Amino acid sequence: MNHADLTGNNLPAEPEKATLEGRNKILAFWLFLGGETVLFGTLFATFIGLRNQIGDGPAADELFKLGTVALATFLLLTSSLTSVLAIQAMHRKDLGKIYLWFIVTLILGLGFLGLEIYEFVEYVHEGHTFTTSAFSSSFYTLVGFHGAHVAFGALWLIVLLLQLTKKGLTVVTAPKLYLFGLYWHFVDVVWVFIFTVVYLMGKVG
Repeated sequence: MNHADLTGNNLPAEPEKATLEGRNKILAFWLFLGGETVLFGTLFATFIGLRNQIGDGPAADELFKLGTVALATFLLLTSSLTSVLAIQAMHRKDLGKIYLWFIVTLILGLGFLGLEIYEFVEYVHEGHTFTTSAFSSSFYTLVGFHGAHVAFGALWLIVLLLQLTKKGLTVVTAPKLYLFGLYWHFVDVVWVFIFTVVYLMGKVG
């Protein structure tokens, strides 16, 4: 059975793993996420080492507003749930629900980015710029790098939804949606660590 035959109602229960190409993509993506984990681990280690080097700038406990960060965390973690619902809909071959839950995921992700940009602007107004101190440089590098991953994920999802509209759900498009789900969960897990290590530890000193 070729790719053209594996569309619509002919799709197996897990279309992302129906072909060798799809399975290889998933394996390669796990290796990519392993590299990303090492990269973020390096950024976390740098931040922890420099978080008390505040120079003339504000300290973390003076700067961080956990209300805004908690709302951003809620949006991003909820988007992880909606991406799971989208993949479940894909396994049911429910195209309408795939669109619904991935669009909700996209909106929540953009909401998270909006709050992060708002947060950064507020910090700059309070004298916490990238070059203020070693703490500020490591903070913006870590949190900003994560934000760039969220922005990339949002753009990636838009492209995937356009492809889904054009080509439908097939064994070619299904692995791409599944890989996005893995990526989005990874981004959410990284944020949980950022919320804990950067913000909660920052507030309690």
